[in-house]
Amino acid sequence: MSDAAFWHRLQFGFTATYHYLFPQLTMGLVWFIVFWKWRALRTGQERYAQAARFWARIFALSFAMGVVSGLPMEFQFGTDWGLFTTYSGGVIGQPLAMEGMFSFFLESALIGVLIFGEERLGPRKHFLAAVGVAIGSWLSAYFILVTNAFMQHPAGYSMAVDGSLQLASLSAFLRNPWAWIEFAHNQVAALITGAFVLAAGGAFYTLRKVHLEQARLYLQAGTAVGLVTSVLVAFPTGDLQAKMVAHHQTVSLAAMEGRFENGPKANLVLIGQPNVRERRLDNPIELPGALSILAYGTYHSDVAGLDAFPVEVWPDNIELLYYAFHIMAGLGTIFIALMALANLQRWRGKLETSRSLLWILMLAFPFPFIANSAGWLTAELGRQPWMVYGLFRTNQGLSDVVSQGSTVFTLIGFMGLYFVLGLAYLYLVGNEVVHGPKVTHG
Repeated sequence: MSDAAFWHRLQFGFTATYHYLFPQLTMGLVWFIVFWKWRALRTGQERYAQAARFWARIFALSFAMGVVSGLPMEFQFGTDWGLFTTYSGGVIGQPLAMEGMFSFFLESALIGVLIFGEERLGPRKHFLAAVGVAIGSWLSAYFILVTNAFMQHPAGYSMAVDGSLQLASLSAFLRNPWAWIEFAHNQVAALITGAFVLAAGGAFYTLRKVHLEQARLYLQAGTAVGLVTSVLVAFPTGDLQAKMVAHHQTVSLAAMEGRFENGPKANLVLIGQPNVRERRLDNPIELPGALSILAYGTYHSDVAGLDAFPVEVWPDNIELLYYAFHIMAGLGTIFIALMALANLQRWRGKLETSRSLLWILMLAFPFPFIANSAGWLTAELGRQPWMVYGLFRTNQGLSDVVSQGSTVFTLIGFMGLYFVLGLAYLYLVGNEVVHGPKVTHG
């Protein structure tokens, strides 16, 4: 990989990773807000409306940060990846335009209504506004993910005379099977983030012995949804995603598992260190035959290793890919265990008095953000060295008019700006959390 490619990728990777900290939270919180608005409408109980108002304010701050941090990515397609845009713009331009429409028009307008329009609209119309925000948020996500799915598993395209890609079938593009599985897996993971943040808020207020009625709502919703989604992100959505990789990006699966040799009864690696230079996995702890079962359904299935492929099609950072995948999978397993224990204590009526467990729930909220970031690293590093898998290599997509020095300069600028914005966001959210749920109307 050239130095220019490294800096272009680092800049885009940094902005994308930072940006996604916020959409995963908003997409995870929005359906809790809808649920509480619905409960308030059905029961007339103020506690549900109060919960919806409080988390809607957190949602709005996070959405604003997501918009601000995401805008540079749109421009980076032209500045950093101009040749890729020329090559694939006839395909990816359509869903990105639709994402902008749903994100900036539908979602942004309705968020204002959600925050400030409760008294003017009344309960029923305000509930519909919350539903509109949720639908817009998730539709926006699908258009982004279907674009990424095209880069992972191209569908619905044709080749133009000049060698660029054109959209041949919008239906085939939008129904890309990779997109549906990726969307399900990604959105369930976002719900995990929302559930852990809710549970952390409930644990925080319970430990402080303030807002106890609201804290109970947050703990109940966060731990219940957290358990269900922690299971779903592994099975079936994670399992289906892994099977897609096994069938369509076999070399990526081998790199994710640090597997260098072919053969049946492939072991699933729990712990180990990939030694790419000597083409082996050091100090492995493995589950016998489990990878063959998970990837292809039978214990005797043959799983290809990296040695079955030319080195030039190997992912170009196998070590980081391997560790990102195992961090994601390891944290996912911990999430199931933690939420199972929390629900057990809740069903026994002891969760609110289990101080040690409350402390763990309060401090655990950053880990879904880490797991989601590791999951995206796995997907994007696994796709390398291709920008559009099997069609267009990453090194072919670099802009030829933007200097390496300019890329480094703007990367430093983004880091500084995002650091300041991050501090402002933490201050504003922290201020909301300290003041807690308030009985106020927009």
